[in-house]
Amino acid sequence: MDTTVTEEVRVVIIEDYKLTRIGLRSTLNEFEHISVIGEAEDAKTGLEIIAREKPDVVLMDLGLPGMNGLEATQRTKDISPNTNVVILTSHERGEEVVAALGSGACAYCLKDIDPTVLSQVILNVAKGACWIDATVARAALDLFPKPENISELPRADVSDARAQLTDRELEVLKHLVQGKSNTEIAKELIVSVHTAKAHVCSILQKLCVDDRVQAAVKAIKEHII
Repeated sequence: MDTTVTEEVRVVIIEDYKLTRIGLRSTLNEFEHISVIGEAEDAKTGLEIIAREKPDVVLMDLGLPGMNGLEATQRTKDISPNTNVVILTSHERGEEVVAALGSGACAYCLKDIDPTVLSQVILNVAKGACWIDATVARAALDLFPKPENISELPRADVSDARAQLTDRELEVLKHLVQGKSNTEIAKELIVSVHTAKAHVCSILQKLCVDDRVQAAVKAIKEHII
């Protein structure tokens, strides 16, 4: 990976285990061009730090108390659009990888990652790159149908799901899959944030899902877009 940087990458760690936070902070601060500027044991506190400090990169655990890492990632993109999120977790299920990327994360790493590799991921994500641990990448790919099985997909169901959505809602859904916030969607579509939020609410209702992450996962798995 190309890790050439000219400025310090400011990092916030959101992890509920204190020893893990201490270890990450100590390890990462040893690398040139990386500085851990804040840490939190829960999403609420972490989001307050993000809103205040506007870090370049956030290391986000998934299994946080209260608000989980997926929702926290979405909110991070709302309050600090230029902050990129690296999921650092022990969760290896493909569905979680897809959901994390759908919520706006740029990278998905397992906690046993080599510290040097993690530092490279952070430096690259700070520049806008994406990265997925090879172990979980295969699990995520297995969620998608193989070419020889595409003809066996329940296309009637897919068509029904698409038919429920208007052209504008399909456009909004594409942005959801890309992990964009309501603010970013509004900017892309040149509409108000209120209108973008209304479209998202309508999509959730029509797809019978509870949140935007589930909508993104369903859109990918069922080939709605």
